[in-house]
Amino acid sequence: VQLQASGGGLVQAGGSLRLSCAVSGRTFSSYAMGWFRQAPGKEREFVAAVSRSGANVIYADSVKGRFTISRDNAKNTVYLDINNLKPEDTAVYYCAADPTISTMRVGSSEDRFDYWGQGTQVTVSS
Repeated sequence: VQLQASGGGLVQAGGSLRLSCAVSGRTFSSYAMGWFRQAPGKEREFVAAVSRSGANVIYADSVKGRFTISRDNAKNTVYLDINNLKPEDTAVYYCAADPTISTMRVGSSEDRFDYWGQGTQVTVSS
């Protein structure tokens, strides 16, 4: 399974971005999908995840109301829409795939995610 994240960039605070993660190699709908991020000098942290069916989503408290995760199983792609960007959102954003057998289950633990993309840099200027 290969994951390719894209869409990062340099934006001003208050701006928006859409991150995309294209998945190839296996049936995309077989995986719950998640986004994580790692800021400079910090550990990687959970951001958001969506179930295989797309029916269930969860978010880190720090991004609720500003981030939206979605997936398009026909396009083998998961998205992360980020609004009202803040300087503290500056990080490398990683997408990851969880090969859960449940179509509805979704979790935030890194241990659930077996496959990872290379990351895309998001930098927010104040």
